[in-house]
Amino acid sequence: MKYVIIVGDGMADYPIDSLGGKTPLTAAKTPNMDWLASHGELGLVKTIPDGMAPGSEAANLSILGYDPARYFTGRGPIEAASLGVQLKADDVAFRFNLVTLMSRDSSVVMEDYAAGHITDAEAREIVLDLDKQMGTKEFEFYPGVSYRHLMVWRGGAVRCPGLEKLELTPPHDIIGKGIAPYLPGKGGTSDGNGTGQLITLMEQSQRLLENHPVNVAREKKGVLPGNAIWFWGQGRSPRMTTLKERFGMEGYVISGVHLIKGIGALAGLTVLDVPGATGYFDTNYAGKTSYALEALRTKDFVYVHVEAPDEAGHMGDAEVKVGCIEAFDEKIVGPLLKGVQSFDSYKVMLLPDHATPIRLRTHSSDPVPFVIYRGGEKKPGSGANRFDEVSARQTGIFVETGHELIERFLA
Repeated sequence: MKYVIIVGDGMADYPIDSLGGKTPLTAAKTPNMDWLASHGELGLVKTIPDGMAPGSEAANLSILGYDPARYFTGRGPIEAASLGVQLKADDVAFRFNLVTLMSRDSSVVMEDYAAGHITDAEAREIVLDLDKQMGTKEFEFYPGVSYRHLMVWRGGAVRCPGLEKLELTPPHDIIGKGIAPYLPGKGGTSDGNGTGQLITLMEQSQRLLENHPVNVAREKKGVLPGNAIWFWGQGRSPRMTTLKERFGMEGYVISGVHLIKGIGALAGLTVLDVPGATGYFDTNYAGKTSYALEALRTKDFVYVHVEAPDEAGHMGDAEVKVGCIEAFDEKIVGPLLKGVQSFDSYKVMLLPDHATPIRLRTHSSDPVPFVIYRGGEKKPGSGANRFDEVSARQTGIFVETGHELIERFLA
């Protein structure tokens, strides 16, 4: 049996006036996802446990069968696993974004959480320069993809016992807002939790990046600079039982996002790096599908993740999100459905990891639609004719504990 999980990051949403009261999933033309909905088991799943911040880290842990309340220690250590950065027991890893800050009316505003979706090459040059000028034996900076990067505070858990519990705000939650209330410690420099050191590094980055050659060149081209860094998602490395140990399952993870690669690596999956997989609208869709189908010839499980719909949600652009969902259906779901038919037996599960509503421009904890289809299934499907939020709700199927969904899929 071959198993394929397909994740369209952030596809779920709320009804939008500009789309005639439809959600982007309902408004989009998605014949392949709709076929799955009508032939498979369609329902809703709660991927974000009560009390946890909604995000891809918790949601994708849930999808792979790990209780986020038990296994999620922070976004940073997951991305460290993806980058191959080894963490000792007392090291604390942080995700940091290259962001664009702007001065408006005597306040500094989060203009863009992604520095205009800076290119990998530009970002790498900036982060390596930051490590040369700001890095020490205590603070290490590692380049990731586009605006997404890693900082490791060696021994941070010992030096600052309150560091792991420090509340840090994701930059995509404060687009267009003044940053002062959201700085580490909410602008304070309390002893014992590292706020003073983090703020110092963030301020130092602004001075270093203001006239950095990459930013000078970007501004000449009329695109946003990466003129600051923003820390969030800190934690120590989790200890996770692998999918092989739990289910006897070996496989691969395919994504353009280090967070998803890191979760896969911690789960014991092999990370497949697809050339041109950017985690953005220009990702290599064809490469992801061909790598996934080839991977299934050697192992029985593959996890394919596409980030683009989530990015459109953060932008707040409904039309772009509809386009991303249609591209996902046409270029990922369709070819994978066709390709897996070459195997004797297979199962496919399709879902968003979480909702990224256009009106919020950030994640929400709402349950999301899922569908499970077994190849060649003869019994009646859900009876739905759409893969969307309303159709999934109407089936009455609801998986309240998200990390139990994988057992339903593998059964």
